[in-house]
Parts: sequence; C-alpha cells; structure tokens
Amino acid sequence: MTGKAVLNGLLAGLAGVAAMTLAEKIEQQFTKRPNSYVPAHTLERLLRRSGKPDSDNLALNWSMHWGEGILLGIIRGLMAEAGFRGPVGSFMFMNLRLLSDQSPENATGAGAPPWTWPKDEQGIDLLHKAVYAFATGAVADLLIDGPARQPVSRAGWTVGEKA
Repeated sequence: MTGKAVLNGLLAGLAGVAAMTLAEKIEQQFTKRPNSYVPAHTLERLLRRSGKPDSDNLALNWSMHWGEGILLGIIRGLMAEAGFRGPVGSFMFMNLRLLSDQSPENATGAGAPPWTWPKDEQGIDLLHKAVYAFATGAVADLLIDGPARQPVSRAGWTVGEKA
C-alpha cells in the first residue's frame, strides 16, 4: 500500500461522488423524486444525536453523502494499485459501495432494506451507485499505476479475435 494510492483514491472518490450527485440531480429533474435525508438520519444515529427536521439537516446530510463517497475512494485506489482495475474492478467496487451505504442505514434503523423499496427506487439507487463506482474507478485507474506484473494475454473466445 502506498500513500499515493490513498491520496489519489481520495481524489477518485471525490470525482465519483461529484458524478453521482450530478446524476442524482439530473434524475430528480425528470422523476421529481425529493432529496433523501437518510444519510443525515444515519449519521445522527451513529453520533447519538437527537433527530432534527430535514430542513435543519443539510450539513449533516452532505457530510455523510460526500464523506462516505470520498473515503471509500481510498479502497478503490488500493484496488487499482493491486490490479483490480477496469470495468471488473469498478463492478466489484460498486457492490462494496452498496454494502457501505445500506449497512449503517439498516443497522441504525434510519433506512429500510432495499428489497422492501419500490422497484423503480431500487433501480435508481443501483444506477447512482454504478455512476459513483465507475467514475471513481476511471479516475483511480488513471491516477494510480497497477502492479508491475501484467496478466498473460489470451485469445478471445469470439471468432476472429486475436490476443
């Protein structure tokens, strides 16, 4: 593990959460879905603070939303450094992002298990987590060198493809 992977992972996480937030705001223009304050309620419960009305929770909401996304970038940076790169690395990371989001929300009782949500909300959440994971991964893979060893090339399984 290098400090470069950690620092560039933070930058990648920042880029990923910015991309996800932009995608959310664009999606909300079409769906008219309101802002979610579940991140704020989760952080309130983790900090053992009394619940405030959503209108007073914007700073806490953004702290959880941006903070979690930026800090998780460290893991994607370390993944890139270790060779978990490209679309497969980002897909693996997307699952970690979903887990890190849903676990505290459900453990604190601030959120409901995703399988109880309406299907459109499940799809929207998966889409936004994918935007985050793939944007974070693209930046991490760009900024962070992979391992010195390279996998052996192999021929593709499609007709006419060469290694």
